[in-house]
Amino acid sequence: MTGNEVKNYNPMARALHWLSAIVIIGMFAVGLWMVDLTYYSEWYKTAPHWHKSIGILLAGLTVFRLLWKSVTATPKIEGHPIEQIGAKVGHLLMYLALVVIFVSGYLISTSDGRGIEVFDWFTVPGAGELFANQSDIAGEVHFYAAWFVIIAAAGHALAALKHHFINKDNTLRKMLGVSK
Repeated sequence: MTGNEVKNYNPMARALHWLSAIVIIGMFAVGLWMVDLTYYSEWYKTAPHWHKSIGILLAGLTVFRLLWKSVTATPKIEGHPIEQIGAKVGHLLMYLALVVIFVSGYLISTSDGRGIEVFDWFTVPGAGELFANQSDIAGEVHFYAAWFVIIAAAGHALAALKHHFINKDNTLRKMLGVSK
């Protein structure tokens, strides 16, 4: 290792990573829960409003995260070449699936022409129905993309734990800011 190599992810990258992980897991759980709400539930309007608002904020956070990632130095990926390729492909697929989730969520929420109120702070304009059965089709895409992200994130976490406990390398420590 030369003196110029980065040992840990920077504090902003670590904060964005862990905040995104918590929000994504929470959004997934709430999304599964709220689809079964009935009209008479006290959460019938509140849960979707919060889900949409947090989803819009997460989309913005993800864009910021990708920009931050592109302008800051990151540590080298450890492991065998196939693991390094797997890590890069896995991250790319998770980001692509997040984009699919954001776009499909937007299409579900705005198919009636109304915008998305984000915590009464601002409104994201609605596009209206761009194709037949937009809400239903986008809903299916949203559902399966969310499952993909959760399964990929679980694989990501298991890979980090494998590197930590079996390989005994710095993969997990770099995201905790404590690599050797």
